[in-house]
Amino acid sequence: MKKLIMAMLLFTMAAGLYAQNAFFATKTGMELTYAEKDARGRANSYTKTTIKSVTGSGSNMTISYVAEILDKNRKSFNPPQEVPLTVNIRNNVVTMDMKQMFASQLQDQNIQVQVTGTPMEIPANLQPGQSIKNSEMTMTMDLGFTKISTVTKMTDGKCEAIENVTVQAGTFRCHKISQTITTTVMGKTSVMKVISWYAPNIGTVKTETYDDKNKLTGSSELIEVKGN
Repeated sequence: MKKLIMAMLLFTMAAGLYAQNAFFATKTGMELTYAEKDARGRANSYTKTTIKSVTGSGSNMTISYVAEILDKNRKSFNPPQEVPLTVNIRNNVVTMDMKQMFASQLQDQNIQVQVTGTPMEIPANLQPGQSIKNSEMTMTMDLGFTKISTVTKMTDGKCEAIENVTVQAGTFRCHKISQTITTTVMGKTSVMKVISWYAPNIGTVKTETYDDKNKLTGSSELIEVKGN
């Protein structure tokens, strides 16, 4: 469960995007499946995102979807590890309901969660060399006897290039974005560099994560798209 929450936390941070030609799937019924790989390129789990409904259009719409973690054989867990999520697009700016995400995972554990901060924004007309403004999110879990806060900062964001990226799901024209993610939990801080490739109306196509010594620690790759 911890793995699912942290995976969705990072996904949420990375998906607050401008809506015009949005870097996000916006068609009801679309399914996007990702392979989550270790440093050696071996898939140890999968993530399937399914768009359940889309209301509105253009610069104002609401997208409801479910993200599910699958095992190394692309099978559902028992019970399924699913997170229902909502994307709200208002005046061309995309935001996600992060409280809904955590509530769905912690509702049976009597844990209160507060999420504050600013989402990441990527303009649809982003050009190589252009910087992305910094963002930050704080998640505080009230366990009753104590509170645990996780602070995640995304800095040094930059569009490195616009290029074709070929993955198992096909070839996509993508914006290559590099960022530094700094996470602090209970006084301990970790720093990693994340390079992501975003395609319009699809979202993330590929992601590579590096530690503070620039060593690859893992990656995610789009392997299948249905219903597009």
